[in-house]
Amino acid sequence: MKCPFCGHENTRVIDSRPADENTSIRRRRACDECDKRFTTFEKVETIPLIIIKKDNNRETFDRTKIEAGVLRACYKRPVSATQIKKLVDEVETEIYNREEREIPSQVIGELVMNKLKDLEAVAYVRFASVYREFKDINTFMDELKKVLE
Repeated sequence: MKCPFCGHENTRVIDSRPADENTSIRRRRACDECDKRFTTFEKVETIPLIIIKKDNNRETFDRTKIEAGVLRACYKRPVSATQIKKLVDEVETEIYNREEREIPSQVIGELVMNKLKDLEAVAYVRFASVYREFKDINTFMDELKKVLE
């Protein structure tokens, strides 16, 4: 690692510890030339994930879009922020565990709906109504019947 102060290429690690909830490593380093100290962070590089939208457009995966959709579905429902974060974490983990570079948005929607179904029925129906684009009351009722069974 090159020293950011003097540019010398010989630095040594004097301390390492986990950071960001064990998703990265914080390393304290010292330069052998100027003796100045600096911190680096080491993180696993993930494959950029591309989402294939319904209209076949492609965009990079954005976790905040899932969070926003789940938050809207859970609005004024007895679901804590911790539960929402856990749900989004689980969906994100399942997406990355597929080890695919491109994934259809429908797959992500289904994953979210399956998790919401187990978490909170009203939030599930809210999310499904937007995700599945219910056109009339009959399709809405069909979905409600599935939940009630």
